[in-house]
Amino acid sequence: MFTSLTRLIRSVLAVSAAAVVLAGCSGTDSHRGGVASPSSGPVEQRSATPRLALSHDGGILVLDAQSLDQVADLPVDGFVRLNSAGDGRHVLVSEAGGFRVLDMGTWTRRHGDHGHHQTAEPALTEMRFGADEPGHVVVHDSRITLFSDGTGQVDIVEPAELMRGKAVSTTFTLPQPHHGVAVFRGDGTVVVTRGDEEKRTGIAILDASRKEIARNDECPGVHGEAAAADGRLTFGCENGILVVDGTDIRKVDSPDPYGRIGNQAGDDSSPIVLGDYKSDPDADIERPTRISLTDTRTGRLRLVDLGTSYSFRSLERGPGGSAVVLGSDGALHLVDVETGERTARIPVIGQWTEPDEWQSPMPNVAVQDGIAYVSDPGAKRIVAVDLTSRQKIAEADVPHETIELVAVTG
Repeated sequence: MFTSLTRLIRSVLAVSAAAVVLAGCSGTDSHRGGVASPSSGPVEQRSATPRLALSHDGGILVLDAQSLDQVADLPVDGFVRLNSAGDGRHVLVSEAGGFRVLDMGTWTRRHGDHGHHQTAEPALTEMRFGADEPGHVVVHDSRITLFSDGTGQVDIVEPAELMRGKAVSTTFTLPQPHHGVAVFRGDGTVVVTRGDEEKRTGIAILDASRKEIARNDECPGVHGEAAAADGRLTFGCENGILVVDGTDIRKVDSPDPYGRIGNQAGDDSSPIVLGDYKSDPDADIERPTRISLTDTRTGRLRLVDLGTSYSFRSLERGPGGSAVVLGSDGALHLVDVETGERTARIPVIGQWTEPDEWQSPMPNVAVQDGIAYVSDPGAKRIVAVDLTSRQKIAEADVPHETIELVAVTG
C-alpha cells in the first residue's frame, strides 16, 4: 500500500529519468545554488520510505509515514508554508523571499523494470526559486509552476532539475503583481490569473511565447486551482468557477449571488472537482458546512451539506477519486463525487474550531496511497487512517503544535 506510486509520481520520475528538456517556454534560466550535503551518505532500503513534513512555529518536523516516528526537526525562522514538489522527494518551503527546497531524504531511483530505494537525513537545501511573497505551487503535466505574489513572477521548474540538485527554472513576469496562480500545460501554454493588488478578475491563457490567446474576466476574486481528468483545469471565483478545456474557458455560476469557491482539490482520474463553498459575503470568518462538486464535462455544480464545518486545509481526494473532507466534528467525511452521497464518516480526532487567523495551528489532512494523515495540533498528535478499511492504523505524539502537512512517497 505504501510502496505503490500514484500516476503523478510515476510521470514525474519518468521525466527525471529521461531528463526531458522544457519545451516551448520563454524566459531566462535561474541558477541559485545547490544541494546541502547530508552529514551521512544514503542508505539502501528494501522498499520506498514515505515521509511527512509538518510545519510549526520555529521549524519543520519530518516523520516516517509508516511508523510516525520522528526523523528530524529542522529549524526555520518565521512563518513558512509547505508545498509538494510532486516528485516523491522534495517539498517547497514558502519563505519571505521565495521558495526554498527541502530534501526529505527519501527517494527511488528507477533502473528499467525495478527501482533502488534510498534514505538519508532530511535537509533544507540552498536551492531557491521565485521572489518576494511566494504564493501558489502547482504540479501539473510533469512541471512545477511557482507564483510569487509580490512581483508577479512565474517560475516553471522541471522536477528532474531538483533530482540533479540544480535550481534551474524558466521565468516570466506578469504585468501586475497579485495574489495569483499559474499552471504550465504540456503543450507549452500557461494559464495565469489576472488582477492587481486591488482586485482579481479572471484568467488568461498564454501561448509558448507568452502571448495571450484567450481570457475570461467573469471571475471576481479568482483564487485557487485544480486539475481534473482529460487535462481540464478549474479556477475558483466569488460567484462560481471557471473550467478550462484546451483554449476554451467556461464559466459555471454558483446557485447563490455570492457563492465563493476559493479552494479546490482535483484528481486526474476524475472529471469532478471538489471545492469549498461560502455564501455569506459579510462574514469576517465564515465556517461553511457545504462543499461543492463541479463536473468539468457538463458544468453541473452540486452542493453537499456535511452537517459540520471545515477549513481550507480540510479538502483532499481519496481512492477512486472520492472526496475526503476533515470536518470540525473531528471526523473524515468520504463523499462519492458522482452521486454526492456520503459513503462514510470516520471519527479521527476531537472536535475543533477553525481559528480566526489562518496562519494559526489547525488540523490538516493529507492523503497518500489510500492513507489519510490527520494532524491534531491541539493534542499534539498525528493519526493515520486507512481509507479502504476505514480504520486507524497508526497514531503518535509530536513535540509541537503543527500548522501545515505534506506527504512524499519516497
